[in-house]
Amino acid sequence: MDFIKKNNRIYSLDSDGKIVAEIDFEKKADEPNKYVIFRTFVDKSLSGQGIAGQLVELAIAEIQSRGATFEATCSYVKDYLSKKKNEQ
Repeated sequence: MDFIKKNNRIYSLDSDGKIVAEIDFEKKADEPNKYVIFRTFVDKSLSGQGIAGQLVELAIAEIQSRGATFEATCSYVKDYLSKKKNEQ
């Protein structure tokens, strides 16, 4: 799957140009070196393929490449990070 990185968003389009996977994050107003990952979306047709996890990893890598840290308000991202932490 090809992902497009644009500003504070990473997404993928289907052949018709419809968004089928997306993650959004933004800078915290009171902490300029910190981002909030607030939304993850994956179309039902792609469910169970690990795409949401790929989006999370891509967002984290993008944020870290900017020399920043992050927090998550998105429930999927919180669960993903919790499971990943427990696996270590």
